[in-house]
Amino acid sequence: MRGLQRQARDDNMNNRPDDEAEMLDEYDFSGGVRGKFADRVAGRTHVVVLEPDVAEVFTDSESVNSALRGLLPVIEQQIEKTQNP
Repeated sequence: MRGLQRQARDDNMNNRPDDEAEMLDEYDFSGGVRGKFADRVAGRTHVVVLEPDVAEVFTDSESVNSALRGLLPVIEQQIEKTQNP
């Protein structure tokens, strides 16, 4: 359900007129630092786009990681079989 809500929100944001998409005056980034945390996450994070039907089931990174960890033993077995026929 969250996936559908996220898609609807994204669609609404993309359909705004240009004048509504502008930054509001009360946003002040004058003290901001560009790339402040970039070094921390460089090379450690991968963005993967899920198809809508998959995103409905796996609504957060924890659920995706849990499912993939459950598959790791099967994947490792298949790799072993192909490397050592």
